[in-house]
Amino acid sequence: MAVMLPEISRPPLTILTEEERLFRDTVRSWAEETITPRIHAMDAAARLDPELIPQLFELGVMGIEIPERWGGAGASFFTSVVVVEELSRIDPSVGVFVDVQNTLVNNALLRWASEEQKARYLPRLASDTVGAYALSEAGSGSDAFALQTRARDDGDAWVLDGRKLWITNGAEAGLYIIFATLDPAAGYRGITAFLVERDTPGFAVGKKEDKLGIRASSTVELILDGCRVPKDNVLGEIGKGYKIAIETLNEGRIGIGAQMLGLAQGALDHTVRYAREREQFGHAIAEFQGVQFQLAEMRTELEATRLMVYNAARLKDAGQPFIVEAAMAKLFASQVAQRIASRAIDLFGGYGFTKEYPVEKLYRDAKIGTIYEGTSNMQLQTIAKFMLR
Repeated sequence: MAVMLPEISRPPLTILTEEERLFRDTVRSWAEETITPRIHAMDAAARLDPELIPQLFELGVMGIEIPERWGGAGASFFTSVVVVEELSRIDPSVGVFVDVQNTLVNNALLRWASEEQKARYLPRLASDTVGAYALSEAGSGSDAFALQTRARDDGDAWVLDGRKLWITNGAEAGLYIIFATLDPAAGYRGITAFLVERDTPGFAVGKKEDKLGIRASSTVELILDGCRVPKDNVLGEIGKGYKIAIETLNEGRIGIGAQMLGLAQGALDHTVRYAREREQFGHAIAEFQGVQFQLAEMRTELEATRLMVYNAARLKDAGQPFIVEAAMAKLFASQVAQRIASRAIDLFGGYGFTKEYPVEKLYRDAKIGTIYEGTSNMQLQTIAKFMLR
């Protein structure tokens, strides 16, 4: 059942600049009005409503950090994080769709692309082209650099062969950042990033995964069979793909933290509204101290999550070290999202276990937060490594 969310626990406006607040409010209003009626159908169909995609571009949220001269909003990384949070409050599938575009694809090009590549691709990414980031493979998950997709020099082009798995936005994308190795024996030193367009000969989108949660977000296999990529489509330098991957994922983890933050906010908002309406023993359940205490704990964890995510994003924008803060924000946000979504179902009771109410979907959506863009164990390893070095 599609319902509008009430205003319950919003971050203080002093946390945001006026420009950031206006961007957030615009996205919030659009998401509530436009995404809310489509949530159930998109989840059931396991497909993003194609009518939403051009609207997201028109809204300006697909090129948030892209400079205005290339058609983007010219805003900050922090603004991207706030946008992902607001979209995920309504539907985390739409949140991650925008997140991958901004924190992975656009960010990688802004930092590593040549001026010619920026002029060629950034206007498209800001206006009508979805991007995807293809690192993972069947035998290359947490050990990201064990990838086996090969790249070989063939005169005027690089030829790519291999398969990529679990690629978010893969079904809708027109441009892919694909990581391949020139020599598996060289380990991470052979890895190179390539910009591959969807219509490139030898490239195909394969199987789409049937997932537990964030079902409207496409997760697909990519097939590279003699895929010929022009020489000038190397992103960064030959053999430097590992550096691009690591540094981009460090930023992307803040985006996933924002997705989980928005999801938790949505679950809490739904639960507070329900607790005010649901009556037992002649009283709204919100009047019972046992319920109040659970809501208070949810709100407290949520605000702690928001401060961690916002802090990591501000550090990134300020050019300060943020790797540990990003890992902690992603780790904590994914844990809190699962706890709040689970408790939301408890407080909804039997209704929460049905698809008629929205918290069942948010509970399913929350699980992915501890897995993609670095599992919780990988975040713990990062945090410990920096503590003990």
